Amino acid sequence: MAPPVLLLLLLGLLSPVGSLPPPRTSFLLGSSRRPLVHFSLPDLQKPPHVLSDDASTLYVGARDAVLSLDVSQSDAIILKRKVEWSPSGTQIQDCEAKGKNPTVDCPNFVRVLQPINSTHLYACGSFAYSPHDTIIDTETLTMGQQGDAKGRCPFSPFQRSTAVTVDGELFTATTSDFRGVKPQISRHLSKPNRPDVSQDSSVSVSLLEEPTFVSSSADVAERKLYFFFTEVGKEFSFVDELQIARVAQVCKDDVGGQRTLQKKWTSFAKAPLLCQSHRQLPFNVLQDVFTLQPPEGGNASETLFYGIFTSQWSSGQESAVCVFKLQDIRTTFSGNYRTFDMQSHQWSPLLEKHSYLGKCGLDGATDSQLAEVKRSFLTGSGVKPVTDGPLVVSSGQQYSRVAAMRTKAANGKQYTVLYLLTESGFLHKVALLDRGARVIEEIQVFTQPQLVKSMVLSSTKGVLYVGTSEGVTAVPVADCSIYTTCSQCLLATDPLCGWSPTRGVCTGLDSSPDTMVQDLENANVTERCQQTRPSQDTDVTVDVNEAVTLPCLKPSNLAALTWTSSQSRNLPEKLFIQSADGSLRFLATASTFGNYHCEAEEGGYKEVVVGYNVRQRASPRSMSPSPTVSDQHVPSSQDEPQEDIIFETPGTEPSGEPGDEEDTFTTRFKDETTIKTQDPGLKNNFEDNGLNSTVTSRTETHSGKKPVDATREEKSYYSELVVVSLLLVLCICILALGGLHMWRQRKTEVKTNPLVKPDADPELKVVD
Repeated sequence: MAPPVLLLLLLGLLSPVGSLPPPRTSFLLGSSRRPLVHFSLPDLQKPPHVLSDDASTLYVGARDAVLSLDVSQSDAIILKRKVEWSPSGTQIQDCEAKGKNPTVDCPNFVRVLQPINSTHLYACGSFAYSPHDTIIDTETLTMGQQGDAKGRCPFSPFQRSTAVTVDGELFTATTSDFRGVKPQISRHLSKPNRPDVSQDSSVSVSLLEEPTFVSSSADVAERKLYFFFTEVGKEFSFVDELQIARVAQVCKDDVGGQRTLQKKWTSFAKAPLLCQSHRQLPFNVLQDVFTLQPPEGGNASETLFYGIFTSQWSSGQESAVCVFKLQDIRTTFSGNYRTFDMQSHQWSPLLEKHSYLGKCGLDGATDSQLAEVKRSFLTGSGVKPVTDGPLVVSSGQQYSRVAAMRTKAANGKQYTVLYLLTESGFLHKVALLDRGARVIEEIQVFTQPQLVKSMVLSSTKGVLYVGTSEGVTAVPVADCSIYTTCSQCLLATDPLCGWSPTRGVCTGLDSSPDTMVQDLENANVTERCQQTRPSQDTDVTVDVNEAVTLPCLKPSNLAALTWTSSQSRNLPEKLFIQSADGSLRFLATASTFGNYHCEAEEGGYKEVVVGYNVRQRASPRSMSPSPTVSDQHVPSSQDEPQEDIIFETPGTEPSGEPGDEEDTFTTRFKDETTIKTQDPGLKNNFEDNGLNSTVTSRTETHSGKKPVDATREEKSYYSELVVVSLLLVLCICILALGGLHMWRQRKTEVKTNPLVKPDADPELKVVD
């Protein structure tokens, strides 16, 4: 078998795998647009959950306790009862003596929580590395007698296991020893007159090779149990240990053989689960499996199993979702098998088919038949997915949990919605449409990365409960109110949401699906939605040369934003900056005032998101056409504040007219702006100047009027400047005249002095 595997791995390097598109919308934890209900309690430590039949109570297994939570209200999770269940001090000391950390390993972590009947729960905890179990009354949340539970849940609080109850009997897949190296699938709490059953460990070939159990499910119609896990594939001769995703079966009523396989499974068999894209490396490591029951009135054979897979060869975040049908699993277990050769220690196909392999009711089988069962429990073929390859492939996310639900769209067609939990704390809602999978939204449900979580989906309540060590979070499966327009409601392609023309809102389909507007495959918004424009443009009043920021929020991550304006067509593009958040930035000038509209384009459909009317703020003087009492005390044009004077052109006298003052100011600022626009660092200059706000304004200290009393007493800086200038000119004149007078007097002295030779050097020399 080695050459085919090697060839398969080489083929996997030939072409890339198509990945999921990015999420259409994103919501961080605590977002007001997508509110979540959270219940927090210290030391929950990745708890198992059980939802009551009426979906009003959620039972949670925590560290040293079991909780009863009231989830009947949509806006709150309330603690009803809490029962403590912790080891004694002596048991903690014994655990520590075995080399375990007393605070990390030795508390009691509840690992199994299953309904045993309508009034009681079965609970099993690690209990200081010595598993204990008990029966809990759901009404009073009181515990019955505790007992040893080896083989029912793992010793280690960090080792994965799975359990399921059917007709009051408990079926578990876990390890049964302190080191956690002896895997075991077994039945406990068996009905009277039949023994508990476990796996045979006397055969030379191990039935399970270092498995990691992830999930289990019951096939009530054929009275079988299925366990999903990943193990080392010993049927392949490979240099490295090859991981194989498996599904194993046992019969619910198996009681073992009479002489051979006494109290051991006679119905145990296992098969590979195949999840691989064409000419790609297989996704061979199973992370989680969710069982989706058929629609009401459907055949049980249509039950689907959605599994999350990763690859042992992947170096990054990569995962896939494959779906398997119960009928295909049944067919695989009723087909051909492989047998283990005790001499060569190799697996080889059985030459003939044995009808009893993989069948129930072998308690009366012969010893030779049961001997064949002991060495021929591996199927000859694997279980292939319903589709040709994975339903979903993500090259940027590693998913750890999956839940699925069916819903009927407005056209009466059934659609499936997946809820995929990432290790980084985001829940991806994925709609499986005919044209492919679409990530409708991503919602952050916890902050710290965690490897093991639990999810419980209540389709009737429309809520998904996510349990982590941080608490329990209730996530509504849909919140249609986040789509405020018909176009956004249809572009979301959410099978759970539709547009109500009568009410003018995006809502669920429960009320009146016949009148809902919905188009999941084509999203033909133009035909199905009336063209609407936003309400009247928002007025933005600014001063000339003021930095303006016009915000525009993307309606989705997939939308592309563009700005349109009749004014901007004749202006250089470098005068406008469109930021990464979609906002438009520019300087307010006479040529940039006007209307601006932000358009979003998605799926070929364009719509105006927001509009603005940018206009100049009126001057304070133009707002006061007739003089008032206060105006009589305002300084005249020759007493203008220095704050305005600094923007005047040198050599020009201030006229005192508002229009002249504004034109001068604009000229100076535009000259500086033109120089800056030639600088590639213009955008950084804007950002450094604090232009990240919605509309940025300069402080208008020059336009406001001062109080009357302050105006009377204030001295004019302009008058002082004129006086100083005149004094300076007068001083210069006096100095010049004095210098001229001294020069002429010196000239006269040279001519009349006999000690000076007339033909001497130009420099004056004294004769001895």
